[in-house]
Amino acid sequence: MRYEHLDLNLLYALDVLLDERSITRSAERLHMTQSAMSGVLKRLRDYFEDELLIQHGRQMLVTPYAQELQAPVREILLKIRSTIVTRQAFDPALSKRQFRIITADYAVTVLLSDVLRKISKVAPGITFEIVSPDGNSEQLLVRGDVDLMIVPERYLIEGQPSKLLFEEEFVCVIWEGNSRIKHRLSRKQYLEAGHVTVGFGANRHLSTEEWFMSHYNMNRRLEVISSDFNTLPQLVIGTDRIATMHKRLASYFAQHLPLKLLKPPMELPKLNEYLIWNKTMDKDSLHKWIRDQIEDSARALG
Repeated sequence: MRYEHLDLNLLYALDVLLDERSITRSAERLHMTQSAMSGVLKRLRDYFEDELLIQHGRQMLVTPYAQELQAPVREILLKIRSTIVTRQAFDPALSKRQFRIITADYAVTVLLSDVLRKISKVAPGITFEIVSPDGNSEQLLVRGDVDLMIVPERYLIEGQPSKLLFEEEFVCVIWEGNSRIKHRLSRKQYLEAGHVTVGFGANRHLSTEEWFMSHYNMNRRLEVISSDFNTLPQLVIGTDRIATMHKRLASYFAQHLPLKLLKPPMELPKLNEYLIWNKTMDKDSLHKWIRDQIEDSARALG
C-alpha cells in the first residue's frame, strides 16, 4: 500500500532503524541482508529528504528530523495494528494470538499461573510469553512490543491506562531451625542478621534497599542477592538469614518448606500491584478479555 508515494511497509523498517540505530541490528530484526537494509534506508532518505541516520565513528546518530518522526511513526504503527486486530471476529476459543506480559516471578506464582491455567481451558490457541522486568520495560510497553505489565505502583506509566489488581503485605521469612530467632523478631535481631534480597536487570536494581534507606536511613547486611523472588525462601533454609518478602508468596512456600513467617519489626508499606497496558489496545476485544481474566483472578485473591 502506498500513500503520497510512500510504501507504508517502509514505516515499520523506519521504526526499527530509529530504534536500533544500526543497519546490522535492524537487518537481523527484519530478517534481511545488510545490503537490502541499506537500500531501504536510502529509499527512506530519498522520501523524507533527510539523512535520518548519520554514521559517527562506530555508531549511528539520528538527525533532529528523525527524532521528530520517531514517536509519530510508532503511534501510527500501533494504531494500524489495533485497528486491524480489533476488526477481527472476537472468539477466544479460535484465537491464535500471542500475548507478551512483563512481570516478576512473584506475580506469576500468586496470580498469573492461575490466569493462564483458566485461559488454556477455554482458549487453547492463545500463547503467552512472560518477560522479566528491567530498565527497558516502560519503553517496551509504550512501543507496543509487550501487551501488558503486572508491576508495583511505582512503575505506572503516564498516559497509559492501568488498573489496581490487589494489595500485598510483607513478612519476614526464616528457617524453622534458625538458631538466633524463635517466635518474635526484634529490630536489633533484624539489623544484625544477614539478609537475602532480589536484584533486577543488568544493573542489579535491588527491590527494597532504596526504600529502607529513605525511610529508616539504614542498609541491611546483604549476604545473598538473587535474580527472582521464588528462590528467597530456599536461600534462608539451613541458615540464620532473613528474607523480607510478599506475604502471599511466603505463605505458599511455607506449605512446602520448613519456614517461619514473622511480623517485621518495623512498619513496611503495602505493595499495590497494577495491571498496565498500551492505550492503543484499550478497546481491542480480545485484549480486554485477557485483562478481565487477570482482574477476575486478582479479585479471588481476597
